[in-house]
Amino acid sequence: MKRRLNIQLGVAVMLTISGVTLLFMGFWVEPSGQIDNSVLVAFGEISTFAGALFGVDYTYKFKSKRLFNDKETEK
Repeated sequence: MKRRLNIQLGVAVMLTISGVTLLFMGFWVEPSGQIDNSVLVAFGEISTFAGALFGVDYTYKFKSKRLFNDKETEK
């Protein structure tokens, strides 16, 4: 379970960083005909949103696991 949470956190961080990078690249890339800025911005927004969802899910799983472990130690 801990390994899965670490992988999920890594994917969340990677998606968020790549999404933010692509959002900024959408403003820097000239219209050279290779990739339209709207595609970069749309993918950046989707990646950032997915990373945020992964991060929120990770946070609640981590908190619930810690709460469960605290209850087990009290018994």
